[in-house]
Amino acid sequence: MSSVRKVQRTPSGTFFVCIPKPWAERYSLDRGSVVTINETSDGKLVIDPQYGVAPAPSTVTLKAGPYLSREIIGKYLLGFDIIRVESKNRVSFEVRDTVKAAVDRLIGLEIVEEDYSSIVLQCLLESSGFPPEKILRRGYAIAAGMHRDVVNALVDGDVQLAKSVVARDNEGNRLYFLLVRILRTIVQNPSLSEKLGVTPIECLDYRLVASLVEAIGDECVRVAQKTTELKGLKLAEDLRKLFVDFHLACFGAHESALNAFLAGEMAAAEDVRRMREKMEKTFASIEKVARAQSLDVVPQVLAVASFLRQIYEHSVDIADLVIPRKE
Repeated sequence: MSSVRKVQRTPSGTFFVCIPKPWAERYSLDRGSVVTINETSDGKLVIDPQYGVAPAPSTVTLKAGPYLSREIIGKYLLGFDIIRVESKNRVSFEVRDTVKAAVDRLIGLEIVEEDYSSIVLQCLLESSGFPPEKILRRGYAIAAGMHRDVVNALVDGDVQLAKSVVARDNEGNRLYFLLVRILRTIVQNPSLSEKLGVTPIECLDYRLVASLVEAIGDECVRVAQKTTELKGLKLAEDLRKLFVDFHLACFGAHESALNAFLAGEMAAAEDVRRMREKMEKTFASIEKVARAQSLDVVPQVLAVASFLRQIYEHSVDIADLVIPRKE
């Protein structure tokens, strides 16, 4: 609903604007009703008719079906507080396992009630207690740790370390889902936006950066899988050195890009973009040396180099989202 109202003024100098009648009736407002008025950082006034009323938890009901897991995740991301899963007959073991597997992927979502024909899930988190920057930093710390360890696993032929990298990806995904939920809640709740200091436009950038950080973790998983295929085989010394150099450059790129995004530092973002020539030269050197190795390792080595280069590309994409901070 959008309408235009003229600002009026009383003889005593007080300014006022009439609110739309249908809106007032929808929220049962009458003469003497109390509302709250909050000013946003960009000068808008937000009128809340639910003054002093705790918001009711948003609830959705899902039917057990082939896409139940995806539906649960989708409703969680949309900010629903209570998700009820119902079945026409008795809830099968397969459905219960699907629900529990989905719950394990989502931070704060718990099974709070269960009977023969339904399962009730509830998100127990308070959105105001989770600033997006804090969640993003935590998710990045996991991805950065995966990157560091997977290259060590590659050059040392450590299969167990590579497997641990794959296992950590689930926690990164959980944080990504949580951040998406928080960001969507902020967009729909102006007061929460003010409290957390994040505008709806900034929510879009946070969502994009979070997806790129999650993609960096996915590239690390792919490197880990190729490392596992090598079955503990250690790379030649010259190839190991090239990979370490490539890793350090890629790691520095995404570290600088994320810090630049959070601080609004354009110069640091430009430094990430200027690293491309160095990256391409190192990648070409790896390709040249790799092709001189045994045919049994060439596919894995070239694939790993490609995955690491993609990590750099994700870093550039993060740098592209950097905008100067307003003074």
